[in-house]
Amino acid sequence: MNKRKICAVVTARPSYSRIKTALKAIQEHPNLELQLVVAGSALLGRYGNAVNVIEKDGFKIDEKVFMVLEGENPTAMAKTTGLGVMELSNVFYNLKPDAVITIADRFETIATSIAAAYQNIPLVHIQGGEVTGNIDEKVRHANTKLADLHLVASEDAKDRVVKLGEDPAYVINTGCPSIDIAKEVLENNNYEFDPIKKYGGVGADLDISNGYLVVMQHPETNRYKSAREDVLCTLEAVHELNIPTFWFWPNVDAGSDGTSNGIRYYRENFNPENIRFFKNMEPNDFLHLLKNCDCLVGNSSVGIRECSFIGVPTVNIGTRQNRRQRGKNVVDAEYNKEAIKTAIQERIGQKGMLSEHIYGNGNSGKQIADALANTELIAHKMIMY
Repeated sequence: MNKRKICAVVTARPSYSRIKTALKAIQEHPNLELQLVVAGSALLGRYGNAVNVIEKDGFKIDEKVFMVLEGENPTAMAKTTGLGVMELSNVFYNLKPDAVITIADRFETIATSIAAAYQNIPLVHIQGGEVTGNIDEKVRHANTKLADLHLVASEDAKDRVVKLGEDPAYVINTGCPSIDIAKEVLENNNYEFDPIKKYGGVGADLDISNGYLVVMQHPETNRYKSAREDVLCTLEAVHELNIPTFWFWPNVDAGSDGTSNGIRYYRENFNPENIRFFKNMEPNDFLHLLKNCDCLVGNSSVGIRECSFIGVPTVNIGTRQNRRQRGKNVVDAEYNKEAIKTAIQERIGQKGMLSEHIYGNGNSGKQIADALANTELIAHKMIMY
C-alpha cells in the first residue's frame, strides 16, 4: 500500500503550535507521508521565525514560500494572499500531494485553499466552524467551503460546519492539537526553565517569585487604524498594576505596524520596570510560562483554547475573539485602561479553578492522523443543500 502524501502548510508562528502534534502523528503513521511547507510570516525573524523551532522538533521542511509584502494594511494582506496563491500553486504541482492541510483562519490560509482546490487536490481544513469578530471569520468559512474534509476542534464548530452545507460524514471533531501540548504541560510538574536566560527578550529584569502576567495582544483587522491606541491602553494598565509581565510581539496583520510602534514608543519613553518583551517561544515553553502565570491578558485565541484546558485566568480585550466559544476562565474587557486593570485584578487568584475541556482531551494529533489515513479523500462536494 502506497503511503498517502499529506502536505501541511504552516503560514505563521501560532499555526505551528496549532498543528505540531498532528504533524508528529502524521510523520509516525505507517500509512502516511508528511510533506511540510513553511510560508508567510513563519519565515520572518521579526515575528519570531518559526523555522528553527520546527527543525529542532525533528521536522524536515520540504518547501519555503516567501510571500509577505510590507505594509501591514488591508491592501498588503490582499497582495500577500495573491502572491501566496501563485507560489503555493507551484509547490503543490511539484510535490503532488494526495491531500493538502490548511490551518485555521489566518488571512493568508485562503491562499493554501485556493491553490489546492483549483488543482483538484483534496483539501483538509483544520479548526473550521468557529466564529470571531474580524476578517478571520470570513477566511475560516471560505476555507470551509473550499475544503473537502473538515477536522474541527469542538462540537459547536462541527454543528456549524454541517449547517454551512457540508456532508456530516466529512466533518469530524478531532479537537485542537494545541490541547495535546497543553495536556503534556499540565501533567509535567518537573519542567523548569528561565525565560529570560533562554530567550533574552528586551526590557526589565523580572522577579516572578510572587507571580506574573503574560500579555499577547494583536491588532484587530476591522479597526486596524486604532491598533496603536489599543495597545497603549493595555500597556498603561499593566504598567500601573506593576505586576511582572512577559509581553509578546503581535502577529503580522493589518495594524501590526501600529501595535509594534505603540510597544516601541512606550518602552522607549516610559521604560516600564515590570515588563519584558519577547518575539517568540517554543510551544512547550510558552505553555509552561502560561501554566504558571496569574493571568493571560490580550486577545489571542490561546486564552480561549489552551488556557481554558489548563485553567489559566484570561482577560480578553476587544472583539478579535468575539462570539468564539469560551470557558469560565475568560472575562471580556473593552479598550479602556481602568476596565483592563479591574478585570486583571478580579482574575488574579483564580488560577487552576477554571479548567474546561471544550477543544479536545489531549489526543487530537493522533485522531487527525487516523482520519487522514482512513477517510476517503475526495476533491468534490456532495450536494447537501
